[in-house]
Amino acid sequence: MTSRLNPYISFTNGDARQAMEFYQGVFGGELILNTFGQYGMPDSPEADKIMHGQLETPSGYTIMGADLPPGMEHTPGHSIVICLNGDDDVLREYFAKLKEGGHVEMELEKQMWGDEYGACTDRFGVQWMVNLSSS
Repeated sequence: MTSRLNPYISFTNGDARQAMEFYQGVFGGELILNTFGQYGMPDSPEADKIMHGQLETPSGYTIMGADLPPGMEHTPGHSIVICLNGDDDVLREYFAKLKEGGHVEMELEKQMWGDEYGACTDRFGVQWMVNLSSS
């Protein structure tokens, strides 16, 4: 898998499922929706909310989105995050450079879904997520 850059949209009020299904209706393609319940929070009030949604369109677009996780505050203007995905080790270098002078929300480390993941806001206030695939 080559590295790619795509938008990642954070939704409030549990709107991720409806929004991602809407985008699928607009652009077509395959939509995968994973809930918080599927990833370790089966008994929580957020169990049916979307932890990660991904739409792969026939035109080659990738749109990702999720409901804000529990405890994460909505900040207007931070509803879209730039996401780097792939299996290329250069993503580690990108993350290290992006976090310089910025703020790290989560260091790049192994996650429950098996990949390495990290999140940071760069020194210009742009939010980034990096996901290094394990496969």
